[in-house]
Amino acid sequence: MLANWCPQEKVLSHPSIGGFLTHCGWNSTLESIGSGVPMICWPFFADQQTNCWFSCTKWGIGMEIDSDVKRDEVEILVNELMIGEKGKEMKKRALEWMKLAQDSAKNSEGSSYKNLENLIHQVLLSTKLQIN
Repeated sequence: MLANWCPQEKVLSHPSIGGFLTHCGWNSTLESIGSGVPMICWPFFADQQTNCWFSCTKWGIGMEIDSDVKRDEVEILVNELMIGEKGKEMKKRALEWMKLAQDSAKNSEGSSYKNLENLIHQVLLSTKLQIN
């Protein structure tokens, strides 16, 4: 199916999704992590190379496609992701990162939760100061 737009986060969180071919933009990277989905990374520019590097080398949830991509290389990576040992390990790591992300956002001790609370308090304080 081809579509000009779809709810990527909803698609990624579907249980039938085994991997994500992504350019590694930050939003796509976060959506993949938040859904526990390993990635085949195909970065082009800006932050995408850095996000790809972290996904592949530090977090263990991605495999990079060569910039001169060929059909048979994609097939090899997809097979490794879906049924290979590296792919199984990546799925395990992706689920670990998903749990960490969920805990960080939901737990009052998590950094995302604390940062959002801090932002809200700063905005409210700023608004209050402007009113007075």
